[in-house]
Amino acid sequence: MKRLIFTITICLAASFVFAQNTPADSAQNTSDTTTHKKHVKVKLGFGDDVTQVNINNDEPDTAYHAHKAPGFSFGVTFSRIDLGFATLIDNGSFTLSNKNKFLSYRQWKTSNFGFDVLQFGYRFNSAFKIYVSGGFDWTHIRLRDDITIQRNAPVLTYTQDSIHYSKNRFSSTYLRIPLSFYYRSHEDDRGNYFRLVAGPEIGILLNGRVKQISDENGKQKFNDDYHFAKLRKGVFVRMGYGIMGLYAKYYFNDMFENSPDQKGLRNFSFGLTFGF
Repeated sequence: MKRLIFTITICLAASFVFAQNTPADSAQNTSDTTTHKKHVKVKLGFGDDVTQVNINNDEPDTAYHAHKAPGFSFGVTFSRIDLGFATLIDNGSFTLSNKNKFLSYRQWKTSNFGFDVLQFGYRFNSAFKIYVSGGFDWTHIRLRDDITIQRNAPVLTYTQDSIHYSKNRFSSTYLRIPLSFYYRSHEDDRGNYFRLVAGPEIGILLNGRVKQISDENGKQKFNDDYHFAKLRKGVFVRMGYGIMGLYAKYYFNDMFENSPDQKGLRNFSFGLTFGF
């Protein structure tokens, strides 16, 4: 997972920098015809944006900006790549109650990562569209204490261990299905624009996992549902400029089910989003 996140981050950062190096004197209007020196204009994008390359010679040329026609669309995508932090909210408080102290975590190592792989939607015009998509979402809680969350237990419970874990991670994996309402502004002189995307999201639990690393036992992984909610419901918002922006997600139902002590414990995530 670390290698995947690192590779995606480097590629996106490189694409973002390259996309910003667009000549400022390029033709911007749909029907403007001007004479330019020979140069190359490149636009890079993710998701619905298409890579465009316009080569202009010394002869008069016309630069065209794509205006997307209304209609339905369906396809495979690799977009809405979220990389951020996950935070537990205990009955409205960022401080865990005594019943949930065993879930005390390291904030800077507790992360959320996800992306979409399928999309179906309808575009009304160049500025507005709605779509439903499907993808995957991981939440990794880096526990502070040397404990082991128990599998196949009637409620969420743990044992206190006598060994020290250099890594003690408690994770959930969900299939995410967001319904997005998408708005984009007009392009600026660099070909970029402001975007705002928001809507509801549901998640279907795929797996829960405990991953531990210690000198005594080496690397260990244990899979179970760990009472994570089978179906989670929330809302999200993404906003930004170009290919990069910020996102936030909040889930209305509890993180865990059939475990009374964890009633009111919910998940909030925020961070950077790419290709949305």
